[in-house]
Amino acid sequence: MINYDFSGRVCVVTGGAQGIGGAVATQLAAAGATVALWDMDRALAEEHAARIGKAAAFDVDVASWESVAAAHEDTVARLGEVDVLVNSAGIAGMNATVADYPVEEFARICAINLLGTFHTNKVVAAGMRARNYGRIVNIASVAGKEGNPNASAYSASKAGVIGFTKSLGKELADVDVAVNCVTPAAARTRIFDQMSEEHINYMLSKIPRGRFLEVDEAAAMIVWLASEANTFTTGAVFDLSGGRATY
Repeated sequence: MINYDFSGRVCVVTGGAQGIGGAVATQLAAAGATVALWDMDRALAEEHAARIGKAAAFDVDVASWESVAAAHEDTVARLGEVDVLVNSAGIAGMNATVADYPVEEFARICAINLLGTFHTNKVVAAGMRARNYGRIVNIASVAGKEGNPNASAYSASKAGVIGFTKSLGKELADVDVAVNCVTPAAARTRIFDQMSEEHINYMLSKIPRGRFLEVDEAAAMIVWLASEANTFTTGAVFDLSGGRATY
């Protein structure tokens, strides 16, 4: 494992209690960062914070601007200004055809995955620009590139995350703030609980590696993007699809 030095850096990880976000939080803490876990599952976030050390848990609903703004204010007061944001909070939602997809469910998924990305990026962007330093990594999905059948809300919301990241990356390219996203294939995390077995098997069948992504593999790439070692790349999309993605 490559060693990075995040000493003195305050890193916010949304969805940081488990899954990819949890693995990222673990690696950041091991590299010396002070980590703020923003998660709706406060109890699970507190357990993970205790495990990794030098971390604090915050109860945050990324779909709510008021919740995100309050968490940011609390984080700055307790830990200091935010240097790094890894936006990993997200949901898969139900599997259904577009014809059968409930309007309310589609809106809920987009509110968390896409509007939540806007909220969390917005709340840190001005401060990063003012301090001439910041690293933002948004977690999109290979579904945002290719579109998964019976997962229109998830696919559309993650495509939106890709476009949003490219836009913000260009806005902040004149200062030392990097904004990138990754497009993972499926990893066996708690998000699988929201999917049908048929859909899980479909996703696996599309991965040339013949297996699901491991969360530590994802974290390794994300931590590099969030580090000072990433001096040039911004507004970019990084593949974590095991060969599935074709562009």
